[in-house]
Amino acid sequence: MTSTTTLSTYTSYLLVNRDMKTSLTRVANESTVSRDTAYYEENIGNVTTVDEFVNDYRLFSYAMKAYGLEDMTYAKAFMKKILESDLTDDSSFANSLTDTRYQDFAAAFNFAGETTKAQTSVQTDTLLTAYQDSFTAEEDDIQTEIDYYEKKIGSITSVDQLIGDSRLRSYVLESFGLDATYTSKSYLKQVLTSDLSDPDSVANKASSDTWRELAASFSFNTDGSVNGTIQTTDEIENRRLDYIYNASTYPSDLLFEANQTYWEKNAASATTATELVSDERLLSYVKTAFGLRDTIMASSVASLMSSESFASVYGNTELLDYFNFETDGTVTSGESALSSDQITSLASRYKTAFQEDQQAAVDDAVSNFETRIAAVTSIDDFLTTNSDYYESDDDVNNDDTYDDVTEIWNVALRAYGIDPDEVTKSELRKILASDADDAKSYVNSLKDDRFVNLAKAFNFNSEGDTEVPLLVQSENVINGYATAYTDQKTRFLTGTELTDAKDAAETEIEYYKTQMETISTIDEFLSDSRLTNFVLEAKGIDPESLKNEDLDLRKMFESDLTDPKSYVNSLSDGTFAEIVASFNFDLEGNLSSDPTGTIQQRGDTLETVNKYLRQTLEEEQGDSSEGVRLALYFQRMAPSITSAYDILGDSALLEFFTTAYSMSDYFSSQDVEKQASTVSNFIDLEQLQDPDYVEKLVKRYTALYDTENGTTDSAALSILSGVNSISADTLLAVAQLSAK
Repeated sequence: MTSTTTLSTYTSYLLVNRDMKTSLTRVANESTVSRDTAYYEENIGNVTTVDEFVNDYRLFSYAMKAYGLEDMTYAKAFMKKILESDLTDDSSFANSLTDTRYQDFAAAFNFAGETTKAQTSVQTDTLLTAYQDSFTAEEDDIQTEIDYYEKKIGSITSVDQLIGDSRLRSYVLESFGLDATYTSKSYLKQVLTSDLSDPDSVANKASSDTWRELAASFSFNTDGSVNGTIQTTDEIENRRLDYIYNASTYPSDLLFEANQTYWEKNAASATTATELVSDERLLSYVKTAFGLRDTIMASSVASLMSSESFASVYGNTELLDYFNFETDGTVTSGESALSSDQITSLASRYKTAFQEDQQAAVDDAVSNFETRIAAVTSIDDFLTTNSDYYESDDDVNNDDTYDDVTEIWNVALRAYGIDPDEVTKSELRKILASDADDAKSYVNSLKDDRFVNLAKAFNFNSEGDTEVPLLVQSENVINGYATAYTDQKTRFLTGTELTDAKDAAETEIEYYKTQMETISTIDEFLSDSRLTNFVLEAKGIDPESLKNEDLDLRKMFESDLTDPKSYVNSLSDGTFAEIVASFNFDLEGNLSSDPTGTIQQRGDTLETVNKYLRQTLEEEQGDSSEGVRLALYFQRMAPSITSAYDILGDSALLEFFTTAYSMSDYFSSQDVEKQASTVSNFIDLEQLQDPDYVEKLVKRYTALYDTENGTTDSAALSILSGVNSISADTLLAVAQLSAK
């Protein structure tokens, strides 16, 4: 007669659960499971539509089983609606169902698609910050060149010394509005050494009077030497004022001061209104001070200063009070064009108007960029002028409000230090359509980091259309972590505690989402504990536990996920590998498009495989013991239970509870509220994330299960009742020996 040793349910459970990683590896190595898993991993990346997915039975059934939905595999139409649901919409089909398995299933895939956009919010903020900073930088650069010139010019003793200093040479030319790039040193030397009394000298025969004015501003002899000082103090000041005017592309404080000084030096000495407005800088001053249109003719401005009848017809008589011109435009006898009081009064008016223009110059450009970039779907959209864009927008009044605002591509160019004259629109189009990560792309062939950074600031594909931004985590994954984080932080809370916890969670979510758009390396991510804590807590892991268990997060992220023996794959908890896989890092720790996948990111693929293996393990255990299967199921589901209704709504969990607490048929006949109250009285739901508490419940269940099913020598029952002192570890060791 052969004796048979029957293991208790709890001991059988321990055989599986004490080394879950080994148990799952055994299942993974089974031939059928191995083939099905390999097929899933090799083919899920080829799927691009819901129809392709649900019509591939091997893929679809594998995923359905992984998420505990195997019995719904036949319901393709129903599951298509689940997969196409927008999980960010509370009223979507998946979110309308009470069974969260459907939401989890939809979240594991990305059939709804991710949002294509010309820029992420961080890309826009970074660009606009650089754009705004460029104005301060310009002002600083101008002042730096002024300081350099004024420090050096007094020590210049020859023309060769002046033109030999590239900074001095550029300063001089730009102060006269001349292009230093296309002016040769030899020609400049000939101009500076010209004899201005000789009609045939180079300066006098130049095509523009500007060259003669340039020569006159210095005191070089024809041989290039200097007698005394090279420039008078007054002329050095003129160069300063002119350099600021010509070098400025923005109404800066420095430009305001220069314009005011220039006005005070020159306006009052004008002998006629026509003479005053013939100087474009003086004319610009008047237009700004009185808010006149840029397109108004100089002759009309002169008439507004002098003719009361013209001013009345025009509808603006303000200028008459600030100037002393007769009707014919000449200065009133015994007066100057402006008195000192008029200059002072006009200066106040000019300052107010200038500062308004100064603020609007930046604010309007920034506001316009933010408005338009959100609507850009192609490079063509990006290169559309403001006037054409607003003319075609039915939601905007078709006026010329934005016609003079900086075009959005010029905002982008300035942000990256690129002069609009450096690049044509066709070249800009090629730059924006280039792949900055491709060493052979057009933008990289330019060998200019400014253009590379410009291309990286936008998300256009080679066809010129917007594409999904490459982020360290995909939009779908980020949203999944955000939802999980909120769930973890609001478990079992009510009232003001719940409200406060949601607000705090939202703050962390906003930070996480924003920072995820800026991270491009593992080092950047790991250096921010606020981010790493968020990720761990979203997965139900206490960050402090890593220290207590001597786990190394850096080693996890530096692991090769394809190597079964790598550090992260050797850990008993597969959650860490799933976390690492959810990030789009390559083996060098840099942001890469390789792990992003199509309809499923690699982290979700790994999680699906892990879930499938766990489901298969539980099924196999159920073939020999339904009690072990339910114990394993409860142990897996316990951390996600947040209310008694989660137990009542799950037939397997309900069976676990009724068995563990010997509930009679009367329990099931009670109303739901009473049942929920009973569950809460017996199980401390808030402790279900504590493995020790869960283990205690499993012991109770297995003991009662064995009792109900005739296994009177249940080890678990003995442990619960204290009949013997044999530890569970000893029982496990005995069971392992018996099984050999």
